This record gives sequence, C-alpha cells and structure tokens, in this order.
Amino acid sequence: MKTNMRTSIIFLIVSMAFICSCKQQKKTVVKVREQPVRQQPKTITYQIANAKQWLLTNTDSVALQIALSVNRTDKVEFAKMDSIIIPADVSGDIAYYLPFPLNVPYLAEINKIIFFSYPTQTFATYENGVLIYTGPTNMGRKKDPTPTGLFYANWKAEKTTSTFNDEWELLWNFNIENKAGVGWHQYSLPGYPASHSCLRLQEKDARYLYEWADQWVLEGTDNILANGTPVIVFGSYNFEASKPWFQLITNPHALDISEAEIQKQTQPYLDKILIEQIKRDTVTLSKK
Repeated sequence: MKTNMRTSIIFLIVSMAFICSCKQQKKTVVKVREQPVRQQPKTITYQIANAKQWLLTNTDSVALQIALSVNRTDKVEFAKMDSIIIPADVSGDIAYYLPFPLNVPYLAEINKIIFFSYPTQTFATYENGVLIYTGPTNMGRKKDPTPTGLFYANWKAEKTTSTFNDEWELLWNFNIENKAGVGWHQYSLPGYPASHSCLRLQEKDARYLYEWADQWVLEGTDNILANGTPVIVFGSYNFEASKPWFQLITNPHALDISEAEIQKQTQPYLDKILIEQIKRDTVTLSKK
C-alpha cells in the first residue's frame, strides 16, 4: 500500500512539473510599445460645408489633411466635391477623427498588423496593440469588391502597372493576394469605394505602409519561408446608402470601431498569426 502511495505521489509531482514546463514554453514575449504623443481636440463635432468655399479660407496643411481624411479623399478629388463634412475643431491628431481605437490590449502579442475597414473606408496599423498610424482608403467598388479575411503582405514595388489596365500606374504597391492581384497602392480617392478590388491610398499613406510593413521571405522564387505582415480586411459597405461619414454630423461616434470589434475580427486568426510570427522571427535569426 505504501509503495503504491509513494508511486502515486511521484507521478503527481512529475506531472505537475511537466505541465508547468509546458506553460512556461508557451509564454510569448510581449514587446511594450510607447504610446505616440497625440494632441486631443477639445471637441469632436462636424458640420457640412462646400469644398471650394472651404478651401478659399483654409490654407493650413494640418487642417486640410484632416478634412481629406474625414471625407476619405485626396486633394485633387476634394476640390471637385460639393458637400463635405468638416470638424469644428481641427487642432487634434488625425487619429481622433478616424474610427480605430487607440489601444487594443488583445493585440499585445502581435508585433505588427494592419486592418482595413470596409464600412468606414479607413485603415490602421498596430504594434503590440498600440495604434501607430491610420488614414483613409477607397476599396473595391460594388462590381469588384475587395476580398475580406486574413492576408499577408507579400511582394512590393515602388512603381508597377495595373493588371486591369496597363495605362494605370500604381505607386508604392504592396501585394496581399498574389493570385488575384490585390494590394494597396497610391491612386485617386474619389471619396467612395471605386477600385477594381485593390485598396487605394493617398500617396503619403501608401509610402508609409510600403516602408513599415514586412514582405514575405522566399527561398528561390516560390518557396515561402515566412509570410509578411498580417493584414485583416473586414466588414461590408452599403453601396445603396449615402456616404457613411455623413452620419458623424448627428453622431460624432457613429463609425467608431470598438476594441471588442477588433478582437472579434482577429480572434479566428490569432493562432495562425502568432505561428507565422514565430516562423518569421526564426527565419530572421537564422539569416543573421
């Protein structure tokens, strides 16, 4: 009886030690990111204005950039518009006028990730759960919708030609779906989803993502050793309704994307993203 009891105790101790060891091995080192220094506006309210009239009396580059982002457009297309929405206070950082949350603790283990929101026509980059950069986008039109789900940044080119029309020059192009030819790049932003499934950006934003995101790591020409930065495209756009950002006039938080929503969109892919991240870190270390 004593022998059996001693054997049981030893087995229990060994089992507990094994479980503790496994838990320690599963721990992920989480990098702590400093919060970017941002100026918060005193108030966030919006009003309707005429683009041409507003441009005559507003020459400040910061205010213009906020106006462009809020209307999901660029400077050339902005000047063609009639009705636009303008924040009453344009003294804040761009992040306060766009819908992504400043912090998402759920993303703390992910070194880098990009989100594109179809309903709000905006994008955001996060490093370990901290919002680093955000801006407007114009995604796929009704006839050629941008695919949604998890993708990875593949290959990039400072200048390339569209697969739909060889006369269309695309700057700072970064592919995320190789076979379908989908990626983000600089191109005209008319202020609504108008692309042939790609993710159009202002040039400064396209260049930022071009430099910030990581490409895939290849061995030879087609053997993927590690994927690039994860990209999640989510939601849908109501093509039959008016531009959704006009809702901000009556409710400044109508388009806000909550931390819970980001978690919901990420959760199905989290394990896969973290596995790919480990693969990338391993490949990177092996090449040093």
